[in-house]
Amino acid sequence: MHRKFSFNSSSSNVSRRDLLRTGMYGIGLGTALPIPAFSQAAGAMAAQAKADGKILVVLELSGGNDGLNTLVPYGDDAYYKQRPKIGLQRKDVRPIDNHFGFNRGMVGFERLYKDGKMAIVHGCGYANPSFSHFTSMAYWHTAAPNSGEQYGWVGRLADAMAPDAPPNFLVNIAAQQSLAVRSQRNVPVVFDDPDKFSRESFYEQREVLDTVSSASTSQNSSRRFLLEMAKSAKDASTLVREAWSKYHSPVDYGVSALDLPKVTALIEAGMPSRLYYVSFRNNSFDTHVFQNEVHQRLLTYASDAVSAFMLDLKRIGRADDVVVMVFSEFGRRVPENVSLGTDHGAANLMFVTGNKVKGGQYGQPVSLTKLDEGDNLLHTTDFRRVYATMISGWLGYKDTRSLLNGDFETFPMFV
Repeated sequence: MHRKFSFNSSSSNVSRRDLLRTGMYGIGLGTALPIPAFSQAAGAMAAQAKADGKILVVLELSGGNDGLNTLVPYGDDAYYKQRPKIGLQRKDVRPIDNHFGFNRGMVGFERLYKDGKMAIVHGCGYANPSFSHFTSMAYWHTAAPNSGEQYGWVGRLADAMAPDAPPNFLVNIAAQQSLAVRSQRNVPVVFDDPDKFSRESFYEQREVLDTVSSASTSQNSSRRFLLEMAKSAKDASTLVREAWSKYHSPVDYGVSALDLPKVTALIEAGMPSRLYYVSFRNNSFDTHVFQNEVHQRLLTYASDAVSAFMLDLKRIGRADDVVVMVFSEFGRRVPENVSLGTDHGAANLMFVTGNKVKGGQYGQPVSLTKLDEGDNLLHTTDFRRVYATMISGWLGYKDTRSLLNGDFETFPMFV
């Protein structure tokens, strides 16, 4: 629902931030950040974006991915005692050592790991876990378990790294904006289908907005800012559509590309974004019944898409600049259920991949014999340690304490 917003051009007590937070959504702009016309400035933007530094792409696996059948502890007898029917045998996994092996559908992840470009982080979770999709995902989105934090951790990171809200710093490819990117200062560029991405407005507002966005000068600074915001919505949607129309790649992303080609298209076009947020949508990993076949298929889609994304980045010369972090809102309960699936659990794996990643395994592997009273894994790594590693170790922003509301030791994960 859009809130009504009235603007008095003679008023001088409306701040730029007030306009950003109320005017933007009040007049129904899909996004609003000043950028030059794509056709005139693509080369300059590309050079500037590359000079600006590193990019983080966050991939969410919604639904609660079963970590135990993703990276299978085939060397642990307790795994087969807990999962006599859905436990994956050694011949059905892709071993990476004498204890663990990837699900056999994960050819892409296996290749990245064995090439030394993927980090696996064990036992990620938080104290007093929630088994609700909505609640636990909110905790991961805000990096604030059991609190009422209103802004997402990626949004807060954007505010900290770019407090003056530069153009298009934060991109969320989704049907609806994620809480993870909700920001106090930055306005995320949010779109789903690049071909249909355009400024939203009520029918009655369109003629007025077209007039506003064509205006170039105003004596009142607040009104001038609003005019710039309206114009920038049109410019941003044009950039996204043209970037997508110019994107042509021989790289095969597999059956489900997970919006990652759209990220490549924007990077290649010179979108000066440093933070991208995408997801494997629709609660796909909620595998309560007949898990094995569908789970392997989902993992194949995700593995193929991520590995293809890294190849595509290499093709455009940006592979050294991008890291992908993969997470899910929780893992699954250790024992299989009577429906040959798994129920909502707690601790899980996280994955980080990129050319500059020091591949290997991080954190303490979970115990399959020391479980909580609900037969859930006890977490060994606070997930915010991985967030802190992305923020400080990769992006170079050192004040992780204020961003994550606590001190979280980082992993030495990057070369």
